Amino acid sequence: MKRKVTALLVLVLALSFAGCRSRTDKSEGTVILSISSFTTLPTTISATSGPFVISQITVSNVPKDPTGTTSSLQTVEIRSYEVTYTRRDTGTHLPPTLAATLFSNAAVGANVSFSNLPFMLSDQTLNPPLLDLARNGVDGETGSTVIVLDVHIRFFGRTLAGDDVVSQTASFTIEVTK
Repeated sequence: MKRKVTALLVLVLALSFAGCRSRTDKSEGTVILSISSFTTLPTTISATSGPFVISQITVSNVPKDPTGTTSSLQTVEIRSYEVTYTRRDTGTHLPPTLAATLFSNAAVGANVSFSNLPFMLSDQTLNPPLLDLARNGVDGETGSTVIVLDVHIRFFGRTLAGDDVVSQTASFTIEVTK
């Protein structure tokens, strides 16, 4: 009986030590997609023009265990990206989500850059609240001549080993005027 208790205690202790090595990222697979930089972000745009783009955005494929071994199976096929919007003002109406396909590979430990990546297309500007602002010069919901939006972007991919990978969300703020 004493042996069983000792064995059980050793097992519990071993499991507790194994649980101490926790990851902050709980996503599938052995790599993380990270939006590592973007350049030339607009701060103000006009609802009557477009499309609106990010001049350059860089996505990195980072191994979750930087001291571990890596392989070409950790290469991520970046397949799409998504842009969502939230309002910083008192309005509640939002432009529709932009979802678009991409075709690129990011080897483990490497970066991939996208130039002139759209973050707002006609589907966003030709729907309320931006359409109201373009037509009438004011937001129909708030009566304001400016709509302040936070723009959130993330990328989706799959490793060659078959693990789905999603980047963290990167955000920036824009003011939309007529």
